[in-house]
Amino acid sequence: MTLIIAEAGVNHNGDEEMAFALVDAAVAAGADIVKFQTFNAKALATAAAQQADYQRTNTGQIESQLAMLRRLELSYDAHLRLQAYCQQQGIGFLSTAFDEQSLQFLLGPLKLTRLKIPSGEITNAPFVLQHARSGHDLIVSTGMADLAEIKAALGVIAFGYIATTDAQPSQQAFNQAFASEQGQLALRQKVTLLHCTTEYPAPPEDINLTAMDTMAATFSLPVGYSDHSAGIHIAIAAVARGATVIEKHFTLDRSLPGPDHKASLEPAELQNMVSAIRDVNLAMGDGIKRPAPSEIANKAVARKSLVAACAIRAGDTLTAAHIACKRPGNGISPQRYWELLGTVAKYDFAEGDLLAD
Repeated sequence: MTLIIAEAGVNHNGDEEMAFALVDAAVAAGADIVKFQTFNAKALATAAAQQADYQRTNTGQIESQLAMLRRLELSYDAHLRLQAYCQQQGIGFLSTAFDEQSLQFLLGPLKLTRLKIPSGEITNAPFVLQHARSGHDLIVSTGMADLAEIKAALGVIAFGYIATTDAQPSQQAFNQAFASEQGQLALRQKVTLLHCTTEYPAPPEDINLTAMDTMAATFSLPVGYSDHSAGIHIAIAAVARGATVIEKHFTLDRSLPGPDHKASLEPAELQNMVSAIRDVNLAMGDGIKRPAPSEIANKAVARKSLVAACAIRAGDTLTAAHIACKRPGNGISPQRYWELLGTVAKYDFAEGDLLAD
């Protein structure tokens, strides 16, 4: 079954009460995990870092990233309370770290055993290495990245998994770790890649879902999809293409102020997406073409049999004028039509009777 991550992100607007309400919405929708973002604004962005165009558009404010991010921080204590609440409500808790201190908090007090590397950090090799050295499972989002950048990140991750703590990081060491049998085994056991288009909302023509196939074939790793498109249909299509993970932003209300609300699902939409994905998972089946249990009884109703087209007497030689193909389908299959032509009837048949050998 596809792992569904309901991405609360920063859609709590820095309000702990709203964060708890987002957990409730994710639980009601049936998501597997609710995910937040953990960061110290000052450690994440300089005072000179500007907003992305979508952030200016969605917030209606022109300000530095630092000013915007400060309003979106959640305290570490709030994270602990949210994690405990998620456990109580029966949903997984996950958060993405954007700085080293936040990562150590996820690994220490929160004791997370699965980590998410966001798209913006995939080229941040020292930070990627810190994730890998945890030894934990990693979900790696690949928005804005090409195959070479993904390979480079996987080299860092392979090195982090298999090298000793005193091993010196270098590009050569990363390449060797990626090429090694031990490194490849660690990647296959612990890493999932997420295809992603880093735009909010992402236009359909830029989504390129078939890149999932390319990533899976290139790296022999499970691939999922982090969806920033409007609506739920593209996420559902990704599941039909084999996405093992779906991550989708959601909000309590798309009209709320903040950078990500406008590209997020509202609770009812999230519930519809989860329900549709579960249906698609069931519909994928095992790939063996055979009658489904629910359709077997309909064979006799929908298929046809060989029947007498007119009255037939025992001893008559059967010709095309004697044989018709009609429902029901519980007699001789029409596939044997030519086999019966020219044979001698053993019994009398009234018009419409099922023929018998």
